[in-house]
Amino acid sequence: MSGEDQVSRVAEPRVSGVPEPRVPDPLSVLLVEDDDAIRRSVQLALERYGYRVTVAADGLGGLEAFRAGGHDLLILDVMLPELDGIGLCCRIREQSQVPVLMMSARGDALDVVAGLEAGADDYVVKPVDTAVMVARIRALLRRATFHEAVIAGPPERDGGKPLVFGDLSVDTLGMEVHRAGELVPLTPTELRLLLEFAATPGVVLDRRKLLRDVWDYGWEGDTRVVDLCVLRLRKKIGSGRIETVRGFGYKLVRG
Repeated sequence: MSGEDQVSRVAEPRVSGVPEPRVPDPLSVLLVEDDDAIRRSVQLALERYGYRVTVAADGLGGLEAFRAGGHDLLILDVMLPELDGIGLCCRIREQSQVPVLMMSARGDALDVVAGLEAGADDYVVKPVDTAVMVARIRALLRRATFHEAVIAGPPERDGGKPLVFGDLSVDTLGMEVHRAGELVPLTPTELRLLLEFAATPGVVLDRRKLLRDVWDYGWEGDTRVVDLCVLRLRKKIGSGRIETVRGFGYKLVRG
């Protein structure tokens, strides 16, 4: 599929007659895409929505741009020269928990799984629907902003007792998670997911509910996003802490 075909729905955002909302304080997005037509069209579309966009055409260029700092969110294509999007996401996750949105040309299951396992928070499939992409960007940024706002909150909020589940301690005010006394680095999405479980320990939460409450999906989303985020979370807090209830969903184990 040519670049022109893949951006056929990007060049003109579908907003159903509603004016394109602007971002009050421009947020910075790093877009890493090797196809010139797609990169330019996505860049222009995001700029029309008020985002400040930095672009790179390959994985190494994207890594250099990321290291320069100042980005609120990253959009990475899976298939990139020099360093592919999966490898780039892994390198970024070694240093940062910044929100990451992956783009896949095929929506191939292996691409999706690999990207989410590498630490991406969500993904979109080409040809990209700008309205969908912007909605997912906003959802990712809301989670990140909520995380930062709570951490920067007034000192009097720090008096609450953390929730304790075995060797896992969840500070819902300071937004920190410790396991056996060691700080566990979580992305905003992973933290929101854990908080959702911690609010109702022992209660089974189905995937659709988690998509709505954690990912802010107002439409039918891909439940693999939930499954892979749970997998990443288990690796960080202990594989037995979140239990699968087949045919229903997941629950946080109390003890």
